[in-house]
Amino acid sequence: MGQRSARSSRMLLERDSELAAVDEALAELTGMRADGAAPRGRPRGALLAFAGRAGIGKTTLLTEVRRRAVARGCAVVSARGSDQEQRVAFHVARQLLQPQLARSAETELRASLGSWYDIVGPALGLCAPTDGAPPDPQGLRDGLDWVLTHLAVRHAPMVVVLDDAHWADPESLGWLAAFAPRAEQLPLLVVVAYRPDELPDHAESLRGLPGRAGGRPLDLEPLSAVAVTRLVREALGAHADDAFCRECWAVTAGNPFEAVELTAKVRDRGLSPTEPGAHLLRDLAAAVKGSGLVARLERLGTSTVRFAWACAVLGTEIQPQLAAAVAGVGHEEAADAADALRGARILTGAETLEFVHPLIATAVYRAIPAGVRVALHGQAAWCVIDGGQGPAVAARHLLETHPEGDTWVVRQLRAAAVETLRAGAPDAARSYLARALREPPPFEDRAAVLYELGSASLLTEPATTVNHLRAALEEPVADPDLRHRIVYRLSQVLAHSDRLAEASDSLAREIRVTDDARVRLRMVAEQFMWDAFRADEPDHPSRSRRLTRLADRLAGRDLTERYIIGLRTWDAVLRGEPAPVALQHAERALVGGLGWAEPDRGFEVPVLVALAHLYCDRPGRTEELFAAGIADFERRGWRGAHLSFAYTLLAYVRFRRGRLAEAEDFVRAGLRLAARVGPGTPAHWYAVGILIEVLLARGRVTEAAQVGDDYFFCAPYPAVVVFPDAQTVHGELLLARGLAKDAVVELTAAGRRLDPRGVRNPSWCPWQLHLARAESHEAPERAVATAREAVNRARQFGAPSAVGQALRIAAEVSPGPERVKLLEESVAHLERSPAAYELACALVALGAELRRTARPAAAAEPLYRGLDAAVQCGADGLVEQARDELAAAGLRPRRLHSTETDTLTARERSAAALTARGRTDTEIAGELRTDEHTVVRLLSAVCRKVGTDRTGLASAFAEQTPGAADGSLPR
Repeated sequence: MGQRSARSSRMLLERDSELAAVDEALAELTGMRADGAAPRGRPRGALLAFAGRAGIGKTTLLTEVRRRAVARGCAVVSARGSDQEQRVAFHVARQLLQPQLARSAETELRASLGSWYDIVGPALGLCAPTDGAPPDPQGLRDGLDWVLTHLAVRHAPMVVVLDDAHWADPESLGWLAAFAPRAEQLPLLVVVAYRPDELPDHAESLRGLPGRAGGRPLDLEPLSAVAVTRLVREALGAHADDAFCRECWAVTAGNPFEAVELTAKVRDRGLSPTEPGAHLLRDLAAAVKGSGLVARLERLGTSTVRFAWACAVLGTEIQPQLAAAVAGVGHEEAADAADALRGARILTGAETLEFVHPLIATAVYRAIPAGVRVALHGQAAWCVIDGGQGPAVAARHLLETHPEGDTWVVRQLRAAAVETLRAGAPDAARSYLARALREPPPFEDRAAVLYELGSASLLTEPATTVNHLRAALEEPVADPDLRHRIVYRLSQVLAHSDRLAEASDSLAREIRVTDDARVRLRMVAEQFMWDAFRADEPDHPSRSRRLTRLADRLAGRDLTERYIIGLRTWDAVLRGEPAPVALQHAERALVGGLGWAEPDRGFEVPVLVALAHLYCDRPGRTEELFAAGIADFERRGWRGAHLSFAYTLLAYVRFRRGRLAEAEDFVRAGLRLAARVGPGTPAHWYAVGILIEVLLARGRVTEAAQVGDDYFFCAPYPAVVVFPDAQTVHGELLLARGLAKDAVVELTAAGRRLDPRGVRNPSWCPWQLHLARAESHEAPERAVATAREAVNRARQFGAPSAVGQALRIAAEVSPGPERVKLLEESVAHLERSPAAYELACALVALGAELRRTARPAAAAEPLYRGLDAAVQCGADGLVEQARDELAAAGLRPRRLHSTETDTLTARERSAAALTARGRTDTEIAGELRTDEHTVVRLLSAVCRKVGTDRTGLASAFAEQTPGAADGSLPR
């Protein structure tokens, strides 16, 4: 061990600062000093990135990192990018993770990975892809995150080493670049090395990886003349003179790899390392790389050269038998060639061959004549398939061949695309299919290839997908089922690209020429769905009548019929038909199942059916359906737009139930997921609109306005209908900011857009209610008329929450004598609804009105109830209002009962007591040995449990907690 360590330290010349960074990172990872003595505190992970040009010593440095990590008892996993395999999806991820998992039996692996098995298993080569829709790339990355996190915790401390990261495949590199910053929160050290001048576009994220160098990599510098002199004398003897050593440094420019290879050449030639032989060094250095290396290789013989070429084509982890088959040489001849190449320091290894250095591999590969290189890749593809490694392995070779109209090539590329797409790598699948299209495929298969290409591009390049699918429809399509699938997919991608009118038109054209009645019914269902989401639909009432007639005839025998009944449900909600009618259709749609992740189906209709229950005051049923839907998404690995919608709309459910703090948590999670999809998408509009609604309800107007500005939440609004209606939310925000005239303009425009479409339910879109409030400033009579019309519409729908909200707003804009009666009726309706926040608003408004009419005794009960409800909801602004009204009525917020303080945990009582003593959150965090964020959460929990807010918590708790005022904490 000591001799190997000494050898390593001699070879790692002038890398003291880099090794010091490694030792510091390992010390923090293991919690021990380098000498294994005293602990350094809690173990902490880190990220180290080393950058340098080819041959500068990155691989040698990473070898030393691995050695030191193992010596400290760390588990080490490593991988290496390859020039030839950077187009093989998840090649690097498999090197890192597969060996850690493949040794487990399938049953054990399934138990360990749980629901992630079918998502990450195909990507890591642990199992075959399942049928059905593939996971979206973000979902797969989340799965890989989980696997690596699980391994890091299980085998802690762990070190991940990635060499030649500039050649890592895009799928692996994108995942690792996103995951790497999380290493600091895990017992995990991630060490990456790459060539900065050779980073491809997909690897640019490496440059910004945060690490120990303050957000930049540690750059490896060439060796000095002193270091090269030491290296030469170590290899050739102390008699190497200064002039010779200086020339070695000059011809290699301090490149460690070239210097080592040069000394090996000097030794092979028997050259004396003195000044008389120094003039020969330049020629010897040229033989180390480029044309000199090629010339040296050619002197080894034709069969050896061909074997070396085959190895260069195959890349890394080369099997000698496979290389022999690609080269077209016999077993004995291949063994002799491998021996010769090992002797020439070109290859290393026995059962598995590797090039001594990537520079050598690159030089050999580039030396292959172009025509021969293409032929060798073609031969490699045949050999890989013949060896049973599958089309996905062969595909990267087929990408390097010339198109020749070969049906075998097309077949293998299509099979590779299917396998790769189902493994979660759509970009790689798209490249295979694009190459198959150039082959070209047989005339009768061209439409199918275009369809597959469009499907592979769906998640990443919707505009390209549209072009491919439209081109597929222009081809003669003999298979009717294929044509229908093309039309369905085309309408989906158009709709998801905010081009709903085109989606509807594409279906309408196909409906006219389709003979199959069931197919035509499905296309009609799809058209109804996209028209329902069109904000600019020209003939909504006519569509509504046709939908009603069709849905009433259907029994829900299959998914298509249930989708149409589900759309009828939503239409009933929008038009404000009585809530029992909408619920009847909703339950009809759910009989027989309405899955959220059905193959080749959207999730829109199941979501609409779930939300129909919400608007009909059955949020519990809505949450049941959402929980099942989210579970469907997560099982499929759909963690992009699908999961964003689910979390965002679940936030809307919590908002409508008055659970504002939970709603804010959910919608912010949805917004983070929407950010993965991209700005300006429907997912963003949903999330931002709901977040603004929640913040306004919580009384945080300034923050809501800032969110609107940050996300450009204003006209032009999307062509797709979003919930809540974006223009109405913007009008509400303007009103909350005191811009009543602007709000009137915006909300009137919303009404002009929605009324002609028959959208009359104020529970779905309360534009009239907000307009009435805005009009009350300058046109009070018109405001009353607007509010009364909204009340009539709400009564027609009949949901207690809708009627109660409308009555509350009507009271707000009505003359004084009518207000109490309207508010009392509002409270009565809301008490029969799940709308806790609306009830709190109505109670506080009723108490305030009773106080203003000189009835303070009668005001007490609704104000106290309203305060309690507002605290429970997390409506901080309403809490302040209720407290002000109580103070104006000469009433105090009620004192706490002992039963309420008994429900608090010890930490919550301590936090509340410290608040009573005037401590700041920072001081409380210090005394409780926690962070300020946790203190805020503790105190928020206390406020919810005891029915007060932060303003009244100190005095209320001091009154109820013996000893709090004199400095002692409660028991």
